[in-house]
Amino acid sequence: MQAVPPLPSRRNASPAAESAPDSALTELRALHALAETINRSRSLESVYPEALQALRWICAADRAAVLLSDAQNAMRFAASDGLSDRYRAAVEGHSPWASNEENAQPVLVPEPEREPSIAPLLPLLRQEGIASLAFIPIAHQGRLLGKFMLYFDTPHEMTAEEVRLALTVAEYLALAVSRQRALEETHRLNGELEERVRRRTRQLEEANREMEAFCYSVSHDLRAPLRALDGFSRILLDEAGHILVDTDKSNLRRIIAASERMGGLMDDLLKLSRIGRAGMRLTDVDLGGIAAGILERLRNGKPEHRVTVQIAPGLTAQADAGLMRIALENLLENAWKYTGRTAEAHIEFGSMEMDGRVDFFLRDNGAGFDLRYAKKLFSPFQRAHSPGEFEGNGIGLAIVQRIVQRHGGRIRAESEPGRGSTFWFTLWEEGIPAELLRPASSRPSSPPA
Repeated sequence: MQAVPPLPSRRNASPAAESAPDSALTELRALHALAETINRSRSLESVYPEALQALRWICAADRAAVLLSDAQNAMRFAASDGLSDRYRAAVEGHSPWASNEENAQPVLVPEPEREPSIAPLLPLLRQEGIASLAFIPIAHQGRLLGKFMLYFDTPHEMTAEEVRLALTVAEYLALAVSRQRALEETHRLNGELEERVRRRTRQLEEANREMEAFCYSVSHDLRAPLRALDGFSRILLDEAGHILVDTDKSNLRRIIAASERMGGLMDDLLKLSRIGRAGMRLTDVDLGGIAAGILERLRNGKPEHRVTVQIAPGLTAQADAGLMRIALENLLENAWKYTGRTAEAHIEFGSMEMDGRVDFFLRDNGAGFDLRYAKKLFSPFQRAHSPGEFEGNGIGLAIVQRIVQRHGGRIRAESEPGRGSTFWFTLWEEGIPAELLRPASSRPSSPPA
């Protein structure tokens, strides 16, 4: 319990000691001092003495106390001045208003003997030397938070001006109490949020362990039966092919092809799962150089496919070189594949500044697709064309999107059937996270093409 040093009551001063202007100035100074204390204080404990001192001075009270509602809406002493422990224990919890009072008004008791609700406390008041008292509500936005108690050693009836000033002090304290409780609630919520983050992190770590176990199973356990299917089918085809009818041979070849496709799907699934868990090291990456190397490899692999290539100069970005190589490989292999039936194939890789950011684009004049299927393109196993038209597992663009998202960006597509496609992607739309920043090299770098 915090006590306020005794302060001479204004009633004890002689009438000539303080003129009305001086009194008003003193009251303003008291309120200003209280406001300053509230603004610079980090806890209510340092505010209570200033509030009680201001109350005693501007309301001519001999003693004062502040009580606040606890979690059970019972009034408990927060600070007092000049009250005995016996008195505080006897009156704590008492309130002239209901706990849910929405518009509590001051209760003035200039003559306790005439107030029935005070009758049980009269002996205690006499022992304390209290001749008059007043209850001043402390409320914020209609909610009752507590009360001020003003005590007078001689009969005193508060003036309207004193009541107004007391309510002003109560309003100041109510704001301080509300602010303090809001801060405490914020700290509590932050603590809960941190615990939820820790819990979610543990769950994520467990999910990652399960994913790693699944990947291990895909890599080892599921490949064994696939290898058996493929191997025994080839043996049967080689050693007994001369006695098998054409239908049987065709069925064996279909088993072999299906095994190869399943193996390719497993490889792509593993690659997709690893993209999300791979570490990142940012450097100045020469995206144009990477693209040129990939296209050169595609030309060497299929020289009969003639494609005009245009790569803009200066296509660089702060990124993980390995991940960006994977993303560009998938985008360029798609463009190469879907321009395979175009007479004058053209692939362009460039950038454009839009709304203060750099948007990269990869454009081709190949088969294109219906934009109604654009969202499905970035989901695993979703394709805009049937396997009979163009080969593939439908995972490549999902990998690209995962890589772009890991670089804080997004990817979108524009296309029209028979008129080619354009894939736009941005990196670091909200800036590079501080934990990923590394000293950049003086020159753009990329892994060997």
